[in-house]
Amino acid sequence: MRRIVLTTLALAILASAAHSAPAAATGKLSLPANTSTILNHIYSGRTGLAIPEARLLEEQNPNDPLGYILEAEARWWKIWWGSAEFKYGMSMARHREKMAADQPYLELASKAYVVATTNLAQQESADMHLYAGMADSLAARLYGLRGEGRNTAKFGVRARENLQRAIALDPQLADADFGLGLYNYYVDTLSAMARMLRFMMGIPGGSKEQGIRQLHIAIAEGQLTPALARYYLAINLHNFDQRYEDALRLITPLVEQYPDNPIFRLTQGDLYAKLGRKQLALASYHAAAGAKMDDDESRNKLAKLVQASMAAIGGPEAPK
Repeated sequence: MRRIVLTTLALAILASAAHSAPAAATGKLSLPANTSTILNHIYSGRTGLAIPEARLLEEQNPNDPLGYILEAEARWWKIWWGSAEFKYGMSMARHREKMAADQPYLELASKAYVVATTNLAQQESADMHLYAGMADSLAARLYGLRGEGRNTAKFGVRARENLQRAIALDPQLADADFGLGLYNYYVDTLSAMARMLRFMMGIPGGSKEQGIRQLHIAIAEGQLTPALARYYLAINLHNFDQRYEDALRLITPLVEQYPDNPIFRLTQGDLYAKLGRKQLALASYHAAAGAKMDDDESRNKLAKLVQASMAAIGGPEAPK
């Protein structure tokens, strides 16, 4: 329960609560030409390609925080594999202790924040506030996974402040709707204990339906966050609302767009299983098992997750 509260609050405080409309807001980020390639490799599960590409972007644009953010995002999915478990019918990243391998990820988040705030000291812009908020949210995400409440709150609150300002400067910035949508969704699903903590921390309330609408905006119009918004909305509809059919409709386009990523196929299989569609679930698990992984640790974890998933529905390869 303590970890659920910490993680929920960590995600909740990453977004803002209000919009204001300045002049000349565009809603579009100016991105390097290879950004879409890096994102494609990240969400295709090809971290071995995405990390060096992000590093090259850092070298070419050392005063742009985006390269550091993209490298950290690529590294996050390696962290995902290290902490993933099949439990309660779903393969997900779950609580684990601090590891030495976390440090490069945290250093990238810190570097992105420093670069963004340095740029802000010279000239304020919505995109640099967004990047500063994203950098701190990267750190908060890992601290939340590790159950470190103090650090989660510290970086989460600071992220919220920058995201608030980004939205104030450009209310059409759809990537900020990702954080805003998560905020509204999570605070409307908090337990009584978590609601009390939210009140004590001064975190404003939200609407789940509004959050879902905002996440759909990020899916449809975002430049950096559509895949994340689609994935987390699917996971949340499964975990909090048991809306398995809706979650399946969200995850299936990710499987189609990124067929080599076994994470999305595992999620699709888990949702098929919850809906009683055993053969389709087994097909998804088999497809996930055939994915090519970058390292032995991820490869071994994938095999364990597939085995546990199939065993849960009495698959033909389940242990007897």
